[in-house]
Amino acid sequence: MSEEIQHRAIRSFVLRAGRLGTGQSKALEELGPRYVLPYVTAPMDWPGVFGRQAPRILEIGFGMGGATAEIARGHPENDYLGVEVHTPGVGALLKRIGELDLANLRIVQHDAVEVLQHMLAESSLDGIHIFFPDPWHKKRHHKRRLIQPAFVELLASRLGPGGYLHLATDWEDYARQMLEVLAANPLLRNTTDSYAPRPDHRPLTKFEQRGLRLGHGVRDLVFRRR
Repeated sequence: MSEEIQHRAIRSFVLRAGRLGTGQSKALEELGPRYVLPYVTAPMDWPGVFGRQAPRILEIGFGMGGATAEIARGHPENDYLGVEVHTPGVGALLKRIGELDLANLRIVQHDAVEVLQHMLAESSLDGIHIFFPDPWHKKRHHKRRLIQPAFVELLASRLGPGGYLHLATDWEDYARQMLEVLAANPLLRNTTDSYAPRPDHRPLTKFEQRGLRLGHGVRDLVFRRR
């Protein structure tokens, strides 16, 4: 693993205050014990958690979880782990899990970097989704962006051969940075010459619709582990 990621306290998030709705609070209380996994410094037992062997997909930063729930509902053949630190988003996704009776989705409320480092073994994932991460659009804040070489190195190490990394953003300069960083990683290969068409598994999100209204083109990147 890169010395940069070992010696620098990389964070996948910035904590922001958020109002917790009644439905979210109820979902946290009633469904949290079943669907929210504790963060532990040991590899996750996927068959033990889900009761089966199935393709394993990680989503980092699912926001309010609407797209995550839709993806899990549309692909019952896969098992999904969503990582998010913001409690309202965790509550919102739990509410959708209950409404849709989703058996193939679990949540860890913790920093994604530490989850990747300690809960997910090398070559253990079949796919990783990171949709619309914080763009930190001011130039002086670009160093805070999640998609940096050391983090991509960590992501690639957790994918099995042929596993995919799917990113999406509505900020053109961030898309260019993502493309440059991913293309420079020797473990990854681009599935297209540049940006990819939106894969069927990614639904249109409110962020995408907002970006389109603002005139921002949405760009998907899909790379695979060599």
